[in-house]
Amino acid sequence: MALFIVAALAMTVVGLLLGCVIGLFAKIFRVETDHRIELVTELLPNANCGGCGKAGCADFAKSVVEGENPPGKCPVCSREAVSAIARALGIEAGGEFKQVAVVTCSGDFSKMKTEVRYNGVTDCVSASLIAGGPKGCAYGCLGMSSCSRACPFGAIEIRNGLAVVHSDLCVGCGKCVATCPRGLIKLVPADAPYHVFCNSPEKGPAKKKVCDAPCIGCRKCLKAMPEKMTVTGFLAKVNYSAPAPTAEEIAAAACPTGCLRAALPVKEQEVSEVANG
Repeated sequence: MALFIVAALAMTVVGLLLGCVIGLFAKIFRVETDHRIELVTELLPNANCGGCGKAGCADFAKSVVEGENPPGKCPVCSREAVSAIARALGIEAGGEFKQVAVVTCSGDFSKMKTEVRYNGVTDCVSASLIAGGPKGCAYGCLGMSSCSRACPFGAIEIRNGLAVVHSDLCVGCGKCVATCPRGLIKLVPADAPYHVFCNSPEKGPAKKKVCDAPCIGCRKCLKAMPEKMTVTGFLAKVNYSAPAPTAEEIAAAACPTGCLRAALPVKEQEVSEVANG
């Protein structure tokens, strides 16, 4: 009995000592946390898409609390959530600048010539390393679904060998941009109506040999709206920092290959594909 009492007392003493040591270490190495960061994190959608430029929603919440970013910089947050965060912190919500992804290529299988028969891994990076993929253009969309698989919001699908972005689902997180080995997916202002759907810097005749809808560098668009377009070598681009081109200006430019155009909604693309056979 005496042995049992001694053992119980010894265990009690050891337990108290360990508790004191743990408490001391916890006090010394305690990390102060800001409850506001936890609050903002709870209000965020927790998509962890990286569209804000941060590692995830928790990192973005920290930057909002510290004043580095406004709540409105989150591309996934609803206006209601942004307003709630701003009210909770007593700060301005910040102006929204929504971006969406655009695949700057027109080369589906109906327009792009096929050079080789690819029978490898269905991945754009792998395909680009093996003979440059099946299509003739070395700068066009490979259509192997890498961007589609990378998109956490299901905003990209492959249609007839070409990646197509559902702009109503795209939040501009940029994961598809980082995935594309050709660098042809761009983040553009969501309200930009027209884009150049070509990514090749080669001369016009070389492009025409492999694609029916390339930018041939004719500069007609630049002459029609010099402040809204830029041309580098044989590739035109929309100047997104300038006011958006109007339908009249696009008509006046009369792009001979049709690569300067609006991105059709997916449903309209279906109708167009059916109409064109």
